Amino acid sequence: MGVIEWIRFFAGTAVLLCGLSIFVVEIYGIFHLKYVLNRMHAAAMGDTLGISISLVGLMIFSGLNFTTLKMMLIVVFLWLASPVSSHLIARLEVSSGTKADGRYEKDMILTEEGKLTKAEKDGKEE
Repeated sequence: MGVIEWIRFFAGTAVLLCGLSIFVVEIYGIFHLKYVLNRMHAAAMGDTLGISISLVGLMIFSGLNFTTLKMMLIVVFLWLASPVSSHLIARLEVSSGTKADGRYEKDMILTEEGKLTKAEKDGKEE
């Protein structure tokens, strides 16, 4: 192996280890954070950043070819799709009406008659 191949090997290994360390921090955040939205944020950010950095390491190993282009397109897709999907899931969790120790409150939804629904009244009495 020439000097360039050794440099590529060590650079790819360092980037892959960095991606692995991001996954370890993500797992720690998922299991040690108590609030569901914090856990979900740790999972979404860890997945997006960890997979992207790991794919960059694999791109370094692969060199400049068509496979590298495919991996770059996967990184772009993940950077666009993962935050959007986690945001939509978070909005669904917030709008589901469950109490989260006062961290957020569901907006009051009035019926056609202008009265609160039974679920809303029960939520306000607690």
